[in-house]
Amino acid sequence: MNTLVAPSNTVTMSSREIADLTGKQHKDVIRDIRVMRDALQKDGATLLHLQEEKDTRGYTAEFLLDRILTETLLTGYSIPLRHRVVTRLGELESVSRHVAIPQTLPDALRLAADLAEQNGELQRLVSVQAPKVAAIKRLAAAGGAICITDAAKQLGIAPSRLFSWLEQNRWIFRRHGCKRWVAYQPRITSGHMTHKVTALKPDPETGLERAAFDPMITPKGLTRLAELLQEAA
Repeated sequence: MNTLVAPSNTVTMSSREIADLTGKQHKDVIRDIRVMRDALQKDGATLLHLQEEKDTRGYTAEFLLDRILTETLLTGYSIPLRHRVVTRLGELESVSRHVAIPQTLPDALRLAADLAEQNGELQRLVSVQAPKVAAIKRLAAAGGAICITDAAKQLGIAPSRLFSWLEQNRWIFRRHGCKRWVAYQPRITSGHMTHKVTALKPDPETGLERAAFDPMITPKGLTRLAELLQEAA
């Protein structure tokens, strides 16, 4: 699509995008614009915001219209078609209000330098995170659950920090009077966690069999943790 934002932050829509949004053939949109232009010229209207772009052969490649001319053109179109284009204009205006367009060469150079710096930082972060992402993918492919301490190593954070995060975000908890961590049932049901069951010696007083339940992070849970921790960072 050839939507432009003029230096004055005036949203400009091309005849090609109007054709795309309305489902009309571009040549028909061109014809409608010419009819509108002729009528407005006869009425003495100013058409400074109507630009005609031509190709190398001298034929009309497209027209560029501001909001007023775009809405004027749409008057003869059906309500659904008008709604599509006007909605798109609103989206473009919302973007233009948040984008500061350089007005001078020094401003443009500063913006280019800032964008280059941001791009370099993103590339650096991708490079740093790539080994961690690869490790998590290998673990997920292996299909096995790991303990929280090992999960912290895979995620590149301190185990104490991961335990604290899991507790605060209701992944694990301790039962009253017990030092062992236990996974919340919704995390088990969702497939993010599971328990490793270890048989213990029978209770010396009652003789009953005992078992320990250690919370484990599944590959699905590890992937989800990586996403959540990245968002938090």
